This record gives sequence, structure tokens and C-alpha cells, in this order.
Amino acid sequence: MSLPSDTPLQKLQFYVTTGYTCGYLPNKMAQSLIAAPQHLVDAKVYSGLIQQGFRRSGKFSYRPHCESCQECIPVRIILDQFSPNRSQKRAFKQHNNLTTAILPVGFHEEHYDLYVSYQRARHSEEKIQDETAPQENDVEQYQSFLCQSNVESVMVEFRENEQLKMVSVIDIVRDGISAVYTFYETKDTATSYGTYNVLWQTLWAKELGLPYLYLGYWIRDSKKMAYKQNYQPLEKLIDGEWIK
Repeated sequence: MSLPSDTPLQKLQFYVTTGYTCGYLPNKMAQSLIAAPQHLVDAKVYSGLIQQGFRRSGKFSYRPHCESCQECIPVRIILDQFSPNRSQKRAFKQHNNLTTAILPVGFHEEHYDLYVSYQRARHSEEKIQDETAPQENDVEQYQSFLCQSNVESVMVEFRENEQLKMVSVIDIVRDGISAVYTFYETKDTATSYGTYNVLWQTLWAKELGLPYLYLGYWIRDSKKMAYKQNYQPLEKLIDGEWIK
């Protein structure tokens, strides 16, 4: 994969991290390409980076740069062609009573408590960790991961009868919105919060007049990432080109 060559990106420098345990696939090592310095990655620059497969974790912009593996594939939904399938429509109808509030990115104790509960339920027994997420459930890690941004970002609350059920961190870029991270109430059984959330984001992006919803990386053999294939038509960034 080539380095970004757009004019707004030429002031950036890029460096490759040392190897670390892959956060998505077992028994693999990974490396990332990091854009630096951080203060130059503003909303305009990040809009160019995300088109070239970069993602954001806090104030860090990165993309996978693994010599022996190309499994992390950036994907985005083509919104004017997207139509939810029957199962997705049921999920949306099931949670249509959720109310939303769009907030500036920042720390809220209620959000953090839900995040910790979500992490414990979803990741406590996993042997591998998500590289983009904090490795410990502490306030400092959470704030660094989700409460800091140098681009245009928001937090979206989803509530039912005033009770917090889900929170999404979303970036707004030149040609779409980017789903950074979502966490929700795992104690609720027989729910489809994740599916509802993706559909909500597609509708919000359309309201903003934007053509794409960036979903991050699709990884065929990762249970946490393979679900993205369910949202069609999906464009994939292959060898520097977005293709269906």
C-alpha cells in the first residue's frame, strides 16, 4: 500500500510501529503505520487519510501495515444504494423507541460506567485484545481512546425511558461519517443494538447529505469484524482503489 500523496497530506510524516500481538486474529503479529505529528491531523487532513484506509484512535491516525498479512480491509457503505435486509429491518423496528442526543466529545461518568460494563461482558474472556481499544478499564485509558479527538467528532446517546442503552463515537469527514466505536447495555437480552446502530448511522449520514458510512476494517476470519459484510453494497479499499 502506497503512502498518501494528496497535497494536504504531504506535510505529514509516517512511521511504522514495532510488532505487537494482533488484536483481531490469533497467533499473528501486527504493525501499524502512524501519521505524525498529531496536531497536523485536523478534520480536512483526516478526510484525506480515511479515504486511504486510515482510522482514528484518540488523536492517533493509523492503518495496518503488516508485511505478511493483508486481512484488514477498509470498507464503507454506499448509502444511496444501501437497502437493509429483512433481518436488519426487524432490528431497526425493535429499537425504534430509542431516543437520541448528539453531544460534543467529552467525558461523562454514565458513559464510562456503560463502557466498562460492555468491556467486561464482551472482552473479559478473550485471549487477544483489540489494538484500537484500551487494554485496561480505567478512566485515563477511556478518555485517551474515546474522549479526545483532533477532528470533527460527536458522541451519540441512545436512551430508552431515559435510561442510557448505547453510546456511539462518530467522526464526520468530507465524504461521509465514520463509525469510531460503539458500546451498549449487554444485560439486555434478545436485543440487536449493534444492527440498529449501523442503520441509524446510515440514516443520519443521509440527512447530512453524505455519500458514505465508513465502518473501519472488515476481517473475514474475525468474528468481531466479519459482520460488516452484511451491509451491502460495501466498497472495499483494495490496492489503493475503492471497489465493490
